[in-house]
Amino acid sequence: MIASLSVRAADPGKGKTLFQQNCASCHNVHKQVTGPALKGVEERWSDKKLLHQWIHNSSSVVASGDAYAVKLFNDFNKQVMPGFPSFTDADIDDILAYIADESTKVVGGPGGKPGDKPVAEADGGNNSLLFGIITLILAIVALILMQINSNLNKLAGDKDGVPTPDPVPFYKNKAYIALVILLLFIVGGYYTINGAIGLGRQKDYMPEQPIFYSHKVHAGVNQINCLYCHAGAEKSKHAMIPSENICMNCHKTISEYGGADLYTAEGKKVNGTAEIQKLYDHVGWDKKAQAYTKPGKPIQWTKIHNLPDHVYFNHSQHVVAGKQQCQTCHGAITEMDEVHQFAELSMGWCVNCHRTTKVQFADNKYYSIFEQFHQQVKEGKIDSVTVEMVGGTECQKCHY
Repeated sequence: MIASLSVRAADPGKGKTLFQQNCASCHNVHKQVTGPALKGVEERWSDKKLLHQWIHNSSSVVASGDAYAVKLFNDFNKQVMPGFPSFTDADIDDILAYIADESTKVVGGPGGKPGDKPVAEADGGNNSLLFGIITLILAIVALILMQINSNLNKLAGDKDGVPTPDPVPFYKNKAYIALVILLLFIVGGYYTINGAIGLGRQKDYMPEQPIFYSHKVHAGVNQINCLYCHAGAEKSKHAMIPSENICMNCHKTISEYGGADLYTAEGKKVNGTAEIQKLYDHVGWDKKAQAYTKPGKPIQWTKIHNLPDHVYFNHSQHVVAGKQQCQTCHGAITEMDEVHQFAELSMGWCVNCHRTTKVQFADNKYYSIFEQFHQQVKEGKIDSVTVEMVGGTECQKCHY
């Protein structure tokens, strides 16, 4: 299969899109996040077929006893990498081409080290402001030069005996006034439109919660399945915030925290045992008597991920039918002590995901009715089906 695809040149641009949609929540090219840094990944594997198989189903490679796969599995606390069986070998080659392309870029500038942001990425955020300031300065210089030119023309005319009217001050000059108004209209319109586009978006939003709850400790270190607490994710529209009794299933017996030190985003150390006591105070649990001795009161968790009221989003459709991992939208949740909104959750972000994400047809009864696409895949007319092809970008899918 891989040999037959060798004639096709890998596309780093397509690979970038696939990487950002499927891999970026756990991997970075230059630094370790949830998974290892991917720079030089091809050189670390003895056989490229094994690398492809690892991406399709990592557990099968570990089960085969491959030494590097087993070591990688053990080095990352035996966390199973989510499989991507819908990826074709061409898709994987595109992603590897993107990784190889990114690996060659200089990071951190002079004296930079792996893990620093690429220069273009690090500096790109201030370019708009810089260009705006330069444009404003040049405009002021141009106005001053025009005024100087007008005064010099008057002096030259007076010297030659040609009567020249006094130049109009720039603040009374209708042409200047019109130009300034036009400039202000354009600049104001630009910022107004950008503000309107970003209205209601809250990427990186990380509110302080009434109890410090670490997903890194629960879902990462202790490997608690997301669905244990968020049972609605594969059954209903909402993933649901777990009720206090879910917490108490474990914390009736776990009353003290004994793991790694916990810190808030501001660097303040957190007393894990005291946070468990807050849970007890809410549910009325007496750890000495091992009984509920007081009436409980609900924990006022602050919702982080919010969509506009006119947007319909169904967790179960994405998790069960779409077979998406939590990390696709929520980022490296197993590495977060304090959860923040990882993705934009904007319309453009969702539509782009639907345009590039491939539907997992295999062993997925939800898509059994799309006989035409199944037949085209079998005949080799198409190599895969995206969400867009099954109506994933139709307006009424999310707005009705």
